[in-house]
Amino acid sequence: MYSLTVSLELAYLAFLLLSRRKHRIADEGDSSPTKNGDIFSIWNFDGRVAYEDIIKATEDFDIKYCIGTGGYGSVYRAQLPNGKVVALKKLHRREAEEPAFDKSFRNEVKVLTEIRHKNIVRLHGFCLHKRYMFLIYQYMERGSLFCVLRNDDEAVELDWLKRFNVIKSMANALSYLHHDCIPPILHRDISSNNILLNSELEAFVADFGNARLLDPDSSNYTTLAGTHGYIAPELAYTMVVTEKCDVYSFGVVALEVLMGMHPGKLLTLLSSPSSLQNVMLSDILDARLSPPRSRSLTQNIVVATALAFACLHAKPKFRPTMKFVSQQFLASKKPLTKAFQTISLLELAHNELAKENEKEFQPKISNHPSEHHGSSLYEILDV
Repeated sequence: MYSLTVSLELAYLAFLLLSRRKHRIADEGDSSPTKNGDIFSIWNFDGRVAYEDIIKATEDFDIKYCIGTGGYGSVYRAQLPNGKVVALKKLHRREAEEPAFDKSFRNEVKVLTEIRHKNIVRLHGFCLHKRYMFLIYQYMERGSLFCVLRNDDEAVELDWLKRFNVIKSMANALSYLHHDCIPPILHRDISSNNILLNSELEAFVADFGNARLLDPDSSNYTTLAGTHGYIAPELAYTMVVTEKCDVYSFGVVALEVLMGMHPGKLLTLLSSPSSLQNVMLSDILDARLSPPRSRSLTQNIVVATALAFACLHAKPKFRPTMKFVSQQFLASKKPLTKAFQTISLLELAHNELAKENEKEFQPKISNHPSEHHGSSLYEILDV
């Protein structure tokens, strides 16, 4: 259910200490052992307090508690004596030889624990032990979005309203990482495997193994990362990683949520807009669900699809920012002026949000000659 990407969070933290010298971090707080309060707060949890509890809860990491595996380790479900259920990412011992496991490492982990967003899986803490090393995360009962969409029963349970909320939650989380964190954080591996769902099928962004903090003195990174099928096309020839790469990946996942499958074939059609003329929006939606009926649902589906297409623009500078995308979901909704069943993909693909004059969110293209002016998605949707 849980997937481990090519590099896990611990590897990321080690790299972070070497690559990000100018980032200011707080002094390490008191790490004295205590079983009072939140034992997973990094400033009072150093692994010794709950180690025995975790070993007991997993029966020394017995395979029957394993809920996912990967090249860098395995993920286990553990219920602690206080009733709290957590996910444990147990990493291979070779990672412990990294010199980054020192005070600076702990301070960087503390920075990550201070990331607080309702749609980002929370890192509770970590454990360094002579036998095991693991990260402790918020547990997600329903596993990955990828798995839910590929199970017919669960996919039907993920109705249109829930799917729209999944897309909106992803946008809110990425907007937070890109625009509210200082310095900004690039996820670099947004995919349906890295979106986890709780018992209520609410979405959480997870797996920050390839994430990078965006140094204010550098606008990009040049290390390729991500999952095939979700990687922005420009990385095939430029290797320049910016926040617009996350935007593209978001667009892919958004379409996957709407279609119920990876939109691989549709992505190829986007390069030839004329091929979209006779393809209706209603034709690509997940057939396992009944078509959306209510006015609000149809409006939301149209908005989500148009936003996804805008995020998939071949040129990064014409993609909207995640802050803009997130705010569009909150914009006042105007009624559609034509029947939902008659809306073609071509109409939606031609309403590229990145052509709007949103100087606050897209300063790089504010003077582009092809730019259109507008203040709301519904003002540019010709539907």
